[in-house]
Amino acid sequence: MVLSVPMAQAIEERRALVDKLAAQLQARVLNGELASGTRLRQEALAEEFGVSRTPVREALRKLQASGLVELRPHRGALVRGLSPREIRDAYEVRAELEALAAEVAALRIRQEQLERLQRAQAQFREGLRRITRRTRNGRRRLSDEEIAAWGRANDEFHQVIQEAAGNEVLVATLAHLHRSFPRDLSRIVLSENSNLLEENVAEHQAVLEAIERGEAETARSLMHRHVLHAGTLVTLRFEQRVAV
Repeated sequence: MVLSVPMAQAIEERRALVDKLAAQLQARVLNGELASGTRLRQEALAEEFGVSRTPVREALRKLQASGLVELRPHRGALVRGLSPREIRDAYEVRAELEALAAEVAALRIRQEQLERLQRAQAQFREGLRRITRRTRNGRRRLSDEEIAAWGRANDEFHQVIQEAAGNEVLVATLAHLHRSFPRDLSRIVLSENSNLLEENVAEHQAVLEAIERGEAETARSLMHRHVLHAGTLVTLRFEQRVAV
């Protein structure tokens, strides 16, 4: 079945809205605004965000898949939260898997994939330049739009590497892990500190250069370090939230 252009556009807009709602609710869980056990009422959220209940319901289901929300019969949605131990364990596994992807990609990547990787990194650098200019004027946090743009470039960077590795089992395993512990977690933490963003861009650049040179072991080591670093930042953020 071939969708018409208006229908395809409507579906994409709906998906973007659901992703935005899920990201905003996720940020509230991460910063402690929504504590574990908090009940999330669809009607109240729909009114707050100015949308119908349907995208709110879909956003809650997305958060359920990531483990941040628990949907209970007759009780609605409850914030479950994630423990620092769960975060740490997930990032340790992800580091090994993404390191393997980078290692294999360095040997198998095609020119078209390499160019996509380079474009994603260029988007990172351009985004960092804009953010740096704004922080000089006293603004340190990213807007929702900047976070979303950063997230798209980050997703593209990691997905191209996984695609270049050409291992379907590896890709499927990482996809399952990201549904439970999405990259949005590290994205939100990075958005709070422009210095961390600068470090993140530098780490991506190092991985890219190793892949460009075809240095598989170096690419593996750098990606492993990159993912563990992100995991450490997220874990510390959750530990701070729990201690409050």
